[in-house]
Amino acid sequence: MLVLVAPGQGAQAPGFLTPWLDLPGVTERLEEWSTVTELDLVHYGTQADADAIRDTAVAQPLLVAAGLVAAQQLFAAPGDVGRLAGAAAGHSVGEITVAAATGVLAPEAAMSLVRQRGAAMAKAAAVTETGMSAVLGGDPDAVVAHLEKLGLTPANMNGAGQIVAAGTAEQLAALAENKPEKARVIPLKVAGAFHTHHMAPAVDTLAALVPDLDVNDPSTAYVSNKDGQVVAGGGEIVQRLVDQVSNPVRWDRCMETFQRLGVTGMIELCPGGTLSGLAKRALPGVRTVALKTPADLEAARELIADVTSAPSSADAVGVSSADQNAE
Repeated sequence: MLVLVAPGQGAQAPGFLTPWLDLPGVTERLEEWSTVTELDLVHYGTQADADAIRDTAVAQPLLVAAGLVAAQQLFAAPGDVGRLAGAAAGHSVGEITVAAATGVLAPEAAMSLVRQRGAAMAKAAAVTETGMSAVLGGDPDAVVAHLEKLGLTPANMNGAGQIVAAGTAEQLAALAENKPEKARVIPLKVAGAFHTHHMAPAVDTLAALVPDLDVNDPSTAYVSNKDGQVVAGGGEIVQRLVDQVSNPVRWDRCMETFQRLGVTGMIELCPGGTLSGLAKRALPGVRTVALKTPADLEAARELIADVTSAPSSADAVGVSSADQNAE
């Protein structure tokens, strides 16, 4: 079974969209979405520096646009994601990318929503100086207890020995000075304590937008960050997209669900790398392709062909469909 995944904030890098503009229609599509978001996505994806694209209000629309560009190159025909991928999931803002890729939201609606999400989260982050740090290694239960003792939130439970702590600058400084046993701490280049109570004002902003959204059920099994469960209804997916802004990301449980569904291959949309790295540690034996540049598309197409032509692939997809209907 093939799983399609989309990365979250922090995966972007200066100039990462440059090679994608060589593909037919990509520049035009980005210009259309630039109009929707009132951001020059071509500029931010090709010429802006690291500080400019670190801005939450910019980073989130840029990431969703990049993921959708890659998805549209890989899955050219309507319905291809549902036909070829047995499941899909996104990390944090990547959930919006996957919501569009699986047909829950139209691309333009997804771009409008993520623009509002990024702006609202940036505004919430400006109230107090906050941030996030990755904690690598250590006993997970001991790490969580240590973070909570310092007043930090385990905002991303990523699995594979990685937990992301979020909180105020003072709390993160205390963590850097007082690390959990047998763990390393790496500050992340994000501008806020995402997926914590600090983001509560952004939840209200997004909730007000939901009634105006045109929502469909996903074309394949949609695995939610909230708890790793497969969600069959588009309305519930959108509500979870709103709630997850201030709730922890349980990517560890998403990967557990992938394994339960019988995943054998994973493709990570642009800018790929982070989730593929986690999968290599947490899902040994699962083939992965991270879409970083258009040069990676051929390897992704080969993986799709191999996975979907394998004798067991139909059974694996059948399991995911049954699971989706049971939720």
